[in-house]
Amino acid sequence: MEARQQVWEDRLGSHDKLRVGLAWSGNPNHANDRNRSLRLETLSRIFDLDAQFVSLQKDAKAEDKALLCECANVIDASEHLTDFAETAALVSCLDLVITVDTSVAHLAGAIGARTWLLLPYTPDYRWLLDRDDSPWYPTMRLFRQSDTRDYGAVLDRVRKELQIALSNHAIR
Repeated sequence: MEARQQVWEDRLGSHDKLRVGLAWSGNPNHANDRNRSLRLETLSRIFDLDAQFVSLQKDAKAEDKALLCECANVIDASEHLTDFAETAALVSCLDLVITVDTSVAHLAGAIGARTWLLLPYTPDYRWLLDRDDSPWYPTMRLFRQSDTRDYGAVLDRVRKELQIALSNHAIR
């Protein structure tokens, strides 16, 4: 694993900014995908913050790919994410992962990476209810939709917390 991590460190370059990995949608064939996934445009409200963003997204939808190509401050790592070992190596080089409920969330949680999970109003049962942490993954923080079922409000909270973390260097 160390060799893979070094390859990712080299690809990412200098570590002078907070490195934030992003995954915004899951398998479109998942029964609850329309509730758990979001569009990159919604997530883009944090892209002006002073961090290095890294896309962990596999198989992005066409409209998301187009926007990703326009985002100069987001590194698209998808072509190199050939398996979970590569994804784990990349995640281990990041300071934070922000993701919806996908395999990336579970992988990041399993390897102990600091992870912020964006959850729909009615999440999968394993995320329980009425809490902002996970008993399964101690390094994970849960950001839940309210009854408005709006990811915009969730991203507003994430943005605020990320601004605080950036100003306090609390994540590193």
